[in-house]
Amino acid sequence: MAGSVLWQAGAEWEVHALSRGPALLEREGLYWYTLADPCDPARLRRLLQDIRPHAIVHTAAIADIDYCEAHRDLADKINVGLTQTLAELCVELGAKLVHCSTDNVFDGEHAPYREEDAPGPVNCYAETKVAAERIVLALPVPAVVARLAAVVGLPVLGAGNSFLSRMRASFEHGREVGVPPAEVRTPVDVITLGQALLELAGDAHTGIFHLAGNDILNRYEMVRRIAARLGFSEGLVVPNDPTGIPGRASRPRDVSLDNAKARNHLKTPMRSLDDGLALILDAERRLVK
Repeated sequence: MAGSVLWQAGAEWEVHALSRGPALLEREGLYWYTLADPCDPARLRRLLQDIRPHAIVHTAAIADIDYCEAHRDLADKINVGLTQTLAELCVELGAKLVHCSTDNVFDGEHAPYREEDAPGPVNCYAETKVAAERIVLALPVPAVVARLAAVVGLPVLGAGNSFLSRMRASFEHGREVGVPPAEVRTPVDVITLGQALLELAGDAHTGIFHLAGNDILNRYEMVRRIAARLGFSEGLVVPNDPTGIPGRASRPRDVSLDNAKARNHLKTPMRSLDDGLALILDAERRLVK
């Protein structure tokens, strides 16, 4: 996700990337900083006071739902504490904050969800994201909460953490992929997502936006369509009920998002899964050249 933003930022942007690792992209107008501890407020303050950004796109989070459930203090430190620090710095610097949240803030029983619907978290990860949203929405400076649907994509910078990459590797080796059919989402491709986050950072929009695709699909249907688009047999995708796995946190059943606000107010079009996959594969071809 962050890689898509960096890769698509054009010459009109001066981009400063903060991460825990080495630079993944070098080009004119891009400046990279490595943070040993992203929750070090003094280090962040010094950096941002020097940079004085117009906007901050906040993508950092522990997004592994089961890991958050087993490491609640760390999940709170990163997902809530870091957001609080960035929010305070945005007020100090007069910068806009674009905060990436999740469709998982909802309980899954009243979909499709609109921006004004009340969250109802059912696991620790979702609880931390709801707490972070409240911090951002209370800011006296311009701010956006971008709730992201299930993100589909291949890494455009570095190895990334793409389920699509792992799934394709399984298909290439002829291995079946088990997918829960009961979980319903509105998948958004990573290219569209990067474009939308850049637009939200650069324009006057504030408040909550649902960045989601146009298709409502359960995970089984979604992965079968992806397999076919990648040229693999849909038979490699098998339904799998993971609810009995020890230590697995609760998941909401249907967190499909209504994307009408984004479609009506953003220049970036929200796309179908098929159109999003076409963008992803085109980006991969251009990166290989």
